[in-house]
Amino acid sequence: MQTLVETVTEDARWQDFGLEALAERAARAALAGLGLPPEGFVIGLMGCDDSRIALLNADFRGKPVPTNVLSWPSEERASGSVGGEPDRPLPGDEAEPEELGDIAIAWETCAAEAQAQEKPMADHVTHLIVHAVLHLLGYDHIDDTDAVLMERHEVRILATLGVSDPY
Repeated sequence: MQTLVETVTEDARWQDFGLEALAERAARAALAGLGLPPEGFVIGLMGCDDSRIALLNADFRGKPVPTNVLSWPSEERASGSVGGEPDRPLPGDEAEPEELGDIAIAWETCAAEAQAQEKPMADHVTHLIVHAVLHLLGYDHIDDTDAVLMERHEVRILATLGVSDPY
């Protein structure tokens, strides 16, 4: 089976947590939930800490503070869609998979949020990976209509993974 998520672990806590396997499962479910075959796509994922994600957030969003997850869609999907379903990408092949983009996720913020929301860390991280994959596919939550659409997909996909509605 071809790997969908190429994971780089900068913070060893993610290695011990099992981020690589969890992200692979969550990303596959997100694509399948939208009718896309996981084969023929690739996603980059970095498991980091709050200080690293704060630097990334400052560089790319002008916000020098930690956040839970960031995503960078490939250029083809960077513009997204307003008020509806974004165009679905076509898969590549095993030799040249279609790059969907990159994700970074921060340990401390995710752990604090999971604790504050009284939910298992694995469920919270699964939700954040599904959320980020949807961003890579052009979904957004800037306006209410788009947010409702994105959240509806998230809830449905998470249910297939046995994760409760996070909203």
